[in-house]
Amino acid sequence: MINYAKEPFSDEESLAVLNPFVRKWFEKNFDELTPPQKYAFKLISESKNVLITAPTGSGKTMSGFLSIISRLFDLSMQGKLEEKVYCIYISPLRALNNDIHRNLQRPLEEVLSAIMKEKGVKVIKEGIRPVTIGVRTGDTTQQERQKMLKHPPNILVTTPESLAILINSSKFVENLKSVQFVIIDEMHELANNKRGVHLALSVQRLQDLTDDPFSRIGLGATLYPLEEAAKHLVGYNGSEPNDCTIVDGSWSKKLDVIAKSPVKDMIYTDQRKIEDATYAELDRVIKKSKTTLIFTNTRSGTERVVFNLKRRFKYGEDIAAHHGSLSRESRLEVEDLLKKGNLKCAVSSTSLELGVDIGSIETVVQLGSPKSVTRAVQRIGRAGHSFKATAKGEIIVLSRDDLVECTIMLDAALKKHLDSFTVPQNALDVLAQHMVGMSISKKWDIDEAYNLVRKVYAYHQLPKQDFMSLINYLAGNYVGLESRRVYGKIWYDEAQNTFGKRGKMIKVIYMLNLGTIPDEVAVNVMVMGTKKWVGNIEEEFLMKLKPGDIFTLGGRLYRFENSKAMKAYVTPAQATSPTIPPWFSEQLPLSYELANEIGQFRLEFSKLVSQYIAKKKLKLFSSKSKIPKAINDYLDKLPIDNNSKYSIYSYFVEQLLYAKEVPSSELMLVELTKDLSEERYVLIFHSLLGRRVNDALSRAFGVKLAEELGTDIGVNISDNGFVFSFEDRPRLLNEKMINNIALELAKDGIFTMLKRNIRNTELMRRKFRHVAGRSFMILRNYKGWKIGVSKQQINSQLVLKAAEEIDPNFPIIKETYREILNDTMDMPRAEITLSKIRKGEIKIKMIETHFPSPFAHNLITFGHADVIMMKDRQDYLRELHKRVMKKISARK
Repeated sequence: MINYAKEPFSDEESLAVLNPFVRKWFEKNFDELTPPQKYAFKLISESKNVLITAPTGSGKTMSGFLSIISRLFDLSMQGKLEEKVYCIYISPLRALNNDIHRNLQRPLEEVLSAIMKEKGVKVIKEGIRPVTIGVRTGDTTQQERQKMLKHPPNILVTTPESLAILINSSKFVENLKSVQFVIIDEMHELANNKRGVHLALSVQRLQDLTDDPFSRIGLGATLYPLEEAAKHLVGYNGSEPNDCTIVDGSWSKKLDVIAKSPVKDMIYTDQRKIEDATYAELDRVIKKSKTTLIFTNTRSGTERVVFNLKRRFKYGEDIAAHHGSLSRESRLEVEDLLKKGNLKCAVSSTSLELGVDIGSIETVVQLGSPKSVTRAVQRIGRAGHSFKATAKGEIIVLSRDDLVECTIMLDAALKKHLDSFTVPQNALDVLAQHMVGMSISKKWDIDEAYNLVRKVYAYHQLPKQDFMSLINYLAGNYVGLESRRVYGKIWYDEAQNTFGKRGKMIKVIYMLNLGTIPDEVAVNVMVMGTKKWVGNIEEEFLMKLKPGDIFTLGGRLYRFENSKAMKAYVTPAQATSPTIPPWFSEQLPLSYELANEIGQFRLEFSKLVSQYIAKKKLKLFSSKSKIPKAINDYLDKLPIDNNSKYSIYSYFVEQLLYAKEVPSSELMLVELTKDLSEERYVLIFHSLLGRRVNDALSRAFGVKLAEELGTDIGVNISDNGFVFSFEDRPRLLNEKMINNIALELAKDGIFTMLKRNIRNTELMRRKFRHVAGRSFMILRNYKGWKIGVSKQQINSQLVLKAAEEIDPNFPIIKETYREILNDTMDMPRAEITLSKIRKGEIKIKMIETHFPSPFAHNLITFGHADVIMMKDRQDYLRELHKRVMKKISARK
């Protein structure tokens, strides 16, 4: 049963459960218990399963560990502490593992020293053993591993991948059979992806190896829904989750947040002045704060901000960049400088938003939208390192859509709303990998193995048929795959209903190829029909491309034609702008929950503005117009500055005066208009649902519209909608056709259609390689020889073709579609949207405009330049705005 901890225990109740020497150490080093500690010390001392969620600086780590350290010292003082592992701590970050090791070393040494002093003798003579801690990751040397095998630490600090190796190490497993506690840190980073599913299977397999059930302790900063996270942590027993107590300290730290516009008028202010105002605001915050952490959303943005701050304000080595493309040594140096307080400001893309200890940050600044409430809270929560401190943060926005988005994001954070996550269900590639691992350890009865797997929350509803299809694949029972060098990894005795490992090499294959993070390298871009090399793009970017897409590289425009292995073939493009921006693969998708909250705000605020327009018979709006009191009072309740209030108000007035409608949570506005840059017709679906949902919807509507209109259609996708483009005005297109398509899609479902649509895409080819790699169809490493990504890609395409010929529902193909449709896209919520349209909860209304309406401007210019270097884009937006305002003026 999942339940919430209600009343905290008293300080005395909490401290009384601790070993007296551990208690003295805690009281000497800390003035008081933090909120999560008032629950956790006692609950963990009773060996309960506990999920603790609390912000940075709230004592989460000590909440999880102190009662365990206390128990180990109890055993030590009783002469019962043995050389074996009692507690396993798992973090997705190696750097965090090293932090934990350093931070725990101090209490372990100081408590031991206090015991020695009290006894007045050497520890060894009293039979008291020190409590030991060790780190086992991919960086651990062979010598250290051998030492750990002979002398295992009492507390083992490791990663998900290293744990998967250890549970298949026959010698080390003996040291794990007495594990009493498993701590999983950074649960928010492991809850919604296959790495977390992989870990959950490892933990359940570990439970199967141990003598007695162990306590599971989850730590996380921003988790919602908590019940889902608890189920993921503790797993299932039959049809019900195992017991878990949730300690919810999510909002124990106060937030002081604001969204800021660097200028009053985002449209007509010169781009140089906008940049000057933006950097002036950054400089003001840096000078005012002891330490500042700035987040951008791209690595290129991070480098640009550091360069400009140093150039403009003569900062020296007291400002530094931190992102994934920098060397490990460079990142560690920046983290160390921050910890020591020797850095005035660090600028990061995403790499510092997780729990690595970076000391005390006074203020966090986010440039542009972080795209989710949870991510905003996670990043801003890095400020204020103690639990009583206030997390101060501001988001600087450079577009009106971003401004509305960030305003509602911060308002949601102040209202204690978070985005929800979803645990991937029945991921067959991850399961295939673990079934190979299971076969190495012993001979399994099929039903025994199936029942173990179904104890994991991500597989608690796994159909037996899917399980058996994996057994047959892994046993090599699909005729035809061996010709593609896909051999059986296990044997399966159907008569005895058992399976086990096949051959001595299987353990080596498992150890060298396990994990869920795929190999990705740069893709060479070549001009088609020549040997000319243009440059490199990331594979993640290539997956987003479809033939005909136009992108920039080296300052020039290219049309994507096709790819082979790790080469993308292009032709020079004559278009004036790209259809997909260069930073698209780095851009974070808007969360569905935040999109809904913005849609609700649009609905409420547009009604308020519409009433004012009707009452005053307003026909024109200018920069000199004042914000009416009722509207100003409404905006005053939101965490924004005065520039932002003006921008939001003017944005809605212009949209209503020009288009008469504002798309919202109850209205999907479909706008037929002309894109001035290309002199082409565009059909804009104002569907504020997030890019993942829009990806699925745009494909479904695109297929149907192409059939109805008998023409090819280009498509661009963003968080706020999707855009279809036509060479000529589609004559048959009308509101009834679009509504009929929506109703037909809602009735028939979109699963089959989307499967057909993505089959021959780069997305399918690349994702299949990833899934095939996880399920050991394609090996990344064989007998110690690393297989190049290009070779993997060629092999995977051959295997995909062979597997489809054998069985279209082959488990690895089935998983590829599941990952694309449910994890990359969001087909379930796309179907929910179509259902709402069918029920009339969302109306579709079509309008035709001479020029794109104000709310369409960012959708039309989505393919233009980077958000921080946006001169061309700004010029085009200004031209669009002038035409809109001229049209409004002409109606007077």
